[in-house]
Amino acid sequence: MTATVAADKVVGTRPVSIPRGYRFELVKLVSQWRIRLLVLACWIAPGVFVAGVGGQSTLPSDTLFGRWMHATGWAGPLVMLGFAGTWALPLLTSLVAGDVFASEDRLGTWRHLLVAVRSPRRIFVAKTLASLTVILLLVAGLAVSSTAGGLASVGGRPLVGLDGHRLASSDTAVRVLLAWAAALAPTLALAAIGLLGSVALGRSPTGLLLPPLVALGMQVAQMLPLPVAVRLALPGYAFISWNGLFTSPAQLAPLLIGVAVSLVWALLATALAYLLFLRRDFTDLAYDGAGRRAFTLGLLPLAGLTALTVAVVAVSTPSTGSGITRDKIQASVATAFAHLYRLQTAQLHRPAVTEARLRSTAACTKSDGQGAQSGAGNDWRCVVTWHLPGVPVPGQAIYQLDVTSDGRFVADGDGPKEVNGYFLVRTPTGDAPNPLWQFDGNVELLDTTSKG
Repeated sequence: MTATVAADKVVGTRPVSIPRGYRFELVKLVSQWRIRLLVLACWIAPGVFVAGVGGQSTLPSDTLFGRWMHATGWAGPLVMLGFAGTWALPLLTSLVAGDVFASEDRLGTWRHLLVAVRSPRRIFVAKTLASLTVILLLVAGLAVSSTAGGLASVGGRPLVGLDGHRLASSDTAVRVLLAWAAALAPTLALAAIGLLGSVALGRSPTGLLLPPLVALGMQVAQMLPLPVAVRLALPGYAFISWNGLFTSPAQLAPLLIGVAVSLVWALLATALAYLLFLRRDFTDLAYDGAGRRAFTLGLLPLAGLTALTVAVVAVSTPSTGSGITRDKIQASVATAFAHLYRLQTAQLHRPAVTEARLRSTAACTKSDGQGAQSGAGNDWRCVVTWHLPGVPVPGQAIYQLDVTSDGRFVADGDGPKEVNGYFLVRTPTGDAPNPLWQFDGNVELLDTTSKG
């Protein structure tokens, strides 16, 4: 008879309540030196890093919003969010959720825990909630610390969005908060995968590696020329789609789909971990993983969920192929240029001009017009044309674009030098960064943009 059955039928005893078990598991987690070190690092290191970068002469311009870290403190938490989604959050979920069950196997303490709690179900719930609490504490530390460091070192001046328009400080604060909240969904998905690996693989250290490996696989997939439906069906897409919050109107559809997919993954992986946990034999002291059951109750359902989500997204969204077309790139470049031109005009104290009067347009080609005019690549070239009131000859500027598979692009100015040929502009108050020299943009992979 397994320990599960015996524990559920003990006569004259009652299982320990979930709140009490949760407090016990939480104390066990935070008493570990590595968890305490992680908490301290997440609440201190991001602020120090952002403040330090804000005081340097060079910036991480290859990182989204990195080129604006001297201009506003709100760029700091966004740069940190990009780093966290790629590296920090997968590792944090691995060290917390990926070891919460496996540690009991390594220490051989399952029998003592079952005797004390007298309910495997409540043990699972308590451990899961304790892991979730610690992960939320770590994510909150990353967000709060990086925001505080940025605002303290640079200040809360307006942020320039991915379409070139300026966001007021209050509006930026809301969008930064929403971006970090959206990143919680894929973080929970990775944490649930960590729980599943910790339950299914027993004392094996492979469970610790599962969340980073899954995250790395999703990052590689996002760099490949995959169809839009496949990209949106991966739980890590919400680590990327928060970019859409910083355009006007906000590109909400990809973000909402990414969050929904991540939450479904989190629920399914947690449910699978729960089923595996209840079916294990705690009387087997040589237990070393669920074996074949880990494949049938772990890997196969998640693979089936991926296939199902790809089908649902493909049917429910109108986009096909890469989602990156010439028309989208031209519209995005022209819009961003118009907003940034106004910003440069204000820097140089020239007469103000509106985007409507500029009537900026962009003519873009890929590979000098050879081959398909769509898809990612660093061989896009755009000629931007605009009109100034009272000037009969329109102005033109050239940009070389590097467009990535996820829709983000970097436009690098290629002349004329008076407009975008140099990274600084000479203003009446001294040299200042030239907003038209190089700028980031974002192409929505879906064919419709939410007006919300």
